[in-house]
Amino acid sequence: MATHDHSTPAYNIYTLEQRPEFRNRISPLNAKCWPAFMMEDPVAAQHWNTLLDTFAPFQFVLCAEDNTLTAAGNAIPVLWDATTEGLPEGWDSVLEQGVRDREQNRAVNTLSALSITVDPQHQGSGLSRLMVQVMRSIAATHGFLNLIAPVRPSFKSHYPLTPIERYITWQQPDGAPFDPWLRVHWRLGARILKVAPRSMVIPGTVAEWEAWAAMPFPESGGYVVPGALSPVTIDREQDRGEYVEPNVWMRHAIDAEGAAASADA
Repeated sequence: MATHDHSTPAYNIYTLEQRPEFRNRISPLNAKCWPAFMMEDPVAAQHWNTLLDTFAPFQFVLCAEDNTLTAAGNAIPVLWDATTEGLPEGWDSVLEQGVRDREQNRAVNTLSALSITVDPQHQGSGLSRLMVQVMRSIAATHGFLNLIAPVRPSFKSHYPLTPIERYITWQQPDGAPFDPWLRVHWRLGARILKVAPRSMVIPGTVAEWEAWAAMPFPESGGYVVPGALSPVTIDREQDRGEYVEPNVWMRHAIDAEGAAASADA
């Protein structure tokens, strides 16, 4: 796929199929940008290398002219029946399903986003919107009519005690979602399908969670952890901490050019 059509004078965009040398630079970018505990998801740990290698045409990077990695996008094709009920449970399950669909040679028909990461030095410059557009174009190139995404609302960590079901109803005066990342998708034509209350589950020992969160947990209970969208549950008696991340399923309807398929989108 020629993603060069999306290039700007300052950036170039390539899939890992085009430029496999960027493969080992994506994870360090993610580690630089995400809370430490987000790098400890066991499902991601199990399948990440497969994603980068087997699904290289659906992984892409944005780099400066000097080849400095500025942003990365990850996605996986899946078989989806186009119903809300048929959506995977969330981030973990859609990654597992994509790997399983490939192993079983299923006729995949949908691209699911997994992540878009922009280097902090370049955030706020519209690159996340560009990355969504590129991902949508990749879906169109492969003949998919839908791009679905278990979206991680970027401001939800400011309101970890608010149920996500309420959070997603918050709006700006023009009716756009309150959350900036939901709003980027919405302004590009995506619409909310449903909440994914158990999108990602990250377990660990108490000591591991204290290291990931950089804070002590003196007793059992729920804790607000920086960067987490909901409280982390600590059980000192069982020596276990668990974070259950809620996301929001959104859908982009795609036409042949990768644009929003519906006129009102």
